[in-house]
Amino acid sequence: MSLKLGDIAPDFEQDSSEGKIRFHEWLGNSWGVLFSHPADFTPVCTTELGLTAKLKDDFAKRGVKAIALSVDPVDSHHKWIEDINETQNTVVNFPIIADADRKVSDLYDLIHPNASDTLTVRSLFVIDPNKKVRLTITYPASTGRNFNEILRVIDSLQLTDNHKVATPGNWQDGDEVVIVPSLKDEEEIKQRFPRGYRAVKPYLRLTPQPNR
Repeated sequence: MSLKLGDIAPDFEQDSSEGKIRFHEWLGNSWGVLFSHPADFTPVCTTELGLTAKLKDDFAKRGVKAIALSVDPVDSHHKWIEDINETQNTVVNFPIIADADRKVSDLYDLIHPNASDTLTVRSLFVIDPNKKVRLTITYPASTGRNFNEILRVIDSLQLTDNHKVATPGNWQDGDEVVIVPSLKDEEEIKQRFPRGYRAVKPYLRLTPQPNR
């Protein structure tokens, strides 16, 4: 059964490139990005893992831990990490789960038989500190992920968790945001959004982004 938004991300214990991982314990009170790869030594995945390593500071300032998964064993991961570090001019600084028995792949529905009976699809999950799934994206094997979009969505989730706002299409951190339609009380609106708002329509009220 596929995971839905708001579901608790399944816990698991599995080997990784950084030793045994007990997922919920490893995640602690952080946000998490769990993303899968069809196999080690694949070209698109090599670039993605390199990019993730380079974004370490961007993830850290958002309180996010990254963790990858491939169905290959730990010794293969270590050899692949050497290639990633060399070709992407970085140092992989996060664990890669070794899911040879496909235990985690089954928990997270990462094997799509119409795509491949044996390889995981290129899926990604954003998980909040309460261990709830907040975003799922599945890409075809031929298309690399846009990690700037992942960071953008995390910014939106963290902002909208703390304020009664939503983020419009193509929103970037610092842009105007939408006051949620359920907020009607003008006194509360003034208190929450002291810089005011502009009503394009009664249901579309735009206000400067609150501090996160």
